Amino acid sequence: MELDARHREILRAIIATYVLEAEPVSSRAVAKQGGLGLSAATIRNVMADLEDWGYLVQPHTSAGRVPTHSAYHLFIESMIGERKVPARHRRYIREHLLPSADDPERLMSATSHLLSELTDQVGIVVGPPVAETVLESVSFVPMSGLKVLCVVVSKSGFVDNKVVETSEVLTPETLVEISNYLNSNFSGRTLREIRDRTLALMAEERAQMDRMLSTALELARDGLAVREVQDVRVDGASTVIGQPELADLQRVKTLMDTFANRVRLVDLLNRCMQGPGLRVVIGEDSDLTSTLDFSLVATTYRYGDRSEGTLGVFGPSRMQYQRIVPLVGFVGQTLSDALDEGAIRSDS
Repeated sequence: MELDARHREILRAIIATYVLEAEPVSSRAVAKQGGLGLSAATIRNVMADLEDWGYLVQPHTSAGRVPTHSAYHLFIESMIGERKVPARHRRYIREHLLPSADDPERLMSATSHLLSELTDQVGIVVGPPVAETVLESVSFVPMSGLKVLCVVVSKSGFVDNKVVETSEVLTPETLVEISNYLNSNFSGRTLREIRDRTLALMAEERAQMDRMLSTALELARDGLAVREVQDVRVDGASTVIGQPELADLQRVKTLMDTFANRVRLVDLLNRCMQGPGLRVVIGEDSDLTSTLDFSLVATTYRYGDRSEGTLGVFGPSRMQYQRIVPLVGFVGQTLSDALDEGAIRSDS
C-alpha cells in the first residue's frame, strides 16, 4: 500500500517511540510527542488504516500498537541514503580497525567487538570460506613420528593450521623442498582449485614416477584439503539479554543455543546473504531471525575483488535502524580497506 506523507510521518513516530520504550504505542503517546500538529483522534484513525494495511498490530487488548516487519522494512527503505555515520564514529572505527591491518585474526575480533560496542547489539563477523581462500604460501613443520603440521597462509593474511599424517618420516629438508614446489605451482589459486588440480595430477602416471612429486601431492591433498567451514566471531551476547524481548528464560536459552552451534549459525547467516552488499533481515524473513523475532543487519566485506565474508549485528527487531544500517555498511567498508592495507604492507 502506497502511504501518503501523513501516514508515513505517524508510522515513523510510532516506530521511534516503540524502539525507545519497548511498549505498545497509543495515539495519545504519538500526539504528545508534538511536531505533527494532529489530534489524538486523527492519529487514531491513521493508526487504524496502518493496522488494516499490515504495518501495525495490536498485541493484546490495550490501545497500543506495535510495528510489524513490513513497517520496519518500509521505514528502512525510506531512510536508506538519508543517514550518514557521524564523523566521530568514523574516526573511532578507523582508529580501532586500521592498526590491526597486519593481523586478520585480530582484525576480525576487533570488528565484532566494535559492532557490539557501537550498537548495543550482538556483533558477528564470519571469516572467508576456507575453500575459496586464495593461497599465499604453505609450509610444513615436522612433528613427532609421521605427523606434520601444515601451515596455510591466504592472500588476505588468514592463517589455517592442520596436522596431517604422512606414509613415511620426512626430513625438514624434504618438507622445505615440498613447500617450495607447492608454493611455486599453486600460489594464487583457491584451495578448491588446488584440490582439483592435485587430484588430477595424482591420477597422471608421471606423478607415480617422481617420488618427491608424489609425496608433495599427497601432502597438498591432505594439508590443503577443502573444508567447508568458516570462522565466526560473536561479541556482545550478554548485551541483548537485558532487553525486554529476552525477559523469558526460554528465549535466552534459544539465543545461547543459536550461538553455541557455530556451524549452524554460519549456515543460517550464509542463507540470509544473497550476493554482495548490505541486507536487513527481519523476523520471519529467515530461520535465523524468526525464532526470536530478531533482526540481522549485515553486509559483505572483501579482499581485493573477492567477497571474503560477512559482518553484521543481530538483535531484537526493535533496533535503531536509522543509526545501525549505515554504521554496519561503514564498518564493512573499513574492514575491506584494512585487509587491503595489510596486504600492501606484507608485499612491501
